Amino acid sequence: MLDQFQTCTPLLAETLRKAQLLPISEERKSVLSPLIQYVQEKIDQVQEINLNFICTHNSRRSQFSQVWTKTAAELHGLAINSYSGGVEVTAFNSRAVESLKRSGFRVSSKENGSNPTYFLFYSDEADPIVAFSKLFDDPANKASQFAAVMTCDHADENCPFIPGTEQRIAVRYEHPKAFDDTELESEKYDERSLQIASEMLYVFSQIRKKG
Repeated sequence: MLDQFQTCTPLLAETLRKAQLLPISEERKSVLSPLIQYVQEKIDQVQEINLNFICTHNSRRSQFSQVWTKTAAELHGLAINSYSGGVEVTAFNSRAVESLKRSGFRVSSKENGSNPTYFLFYSDEADPIVAFSKLFDDPANKASQFAAVMTCDHADENCPFIPGTEQRIAVRYEHPKAFDDTELESEKYDERSLQIASEMLYVFSQIRKKG
């Protein structure tokens, strides 16, 4: 696994190694277990794997989750379609984008009014991860069969039904927005991003590849 990090930008490889060493509590492992099971069952059945990370505004936690999931899966040699969405359209929060830049992603953007589209590269050899704020059923989230992975309390509690989902999985992360415009802003955004990176690396490390 560490050798695979060498395909990443040097700073991102350092971030991933740090994330890999971050302890994960037994409580969180229990929370992540249904996600591991869903991915494993899809692999065992040789079916496409579509994960749609959902948070109210699709601006911070769901975006972190989409980006780190796609990165972690590819570094583990797994073909995963990683999407994100919300119940309202806002923008991929600029603080979250800056945090991912600090982690080592190379980021470019295309202006689209108040909701820019971002292209995040973990490697010069890989296609970019495309990210912008959208509804969970936006056409960009192409899958008709997917797991809805709920990353925040509000979306989980206010979306009783999500069309097309095969399974609903709650992984809920604390909101870094609480530290906006404080001295701890960058630290807390990076902390939440690193937690999600750590947990997605753990999830895919548990998967047994078919054959």
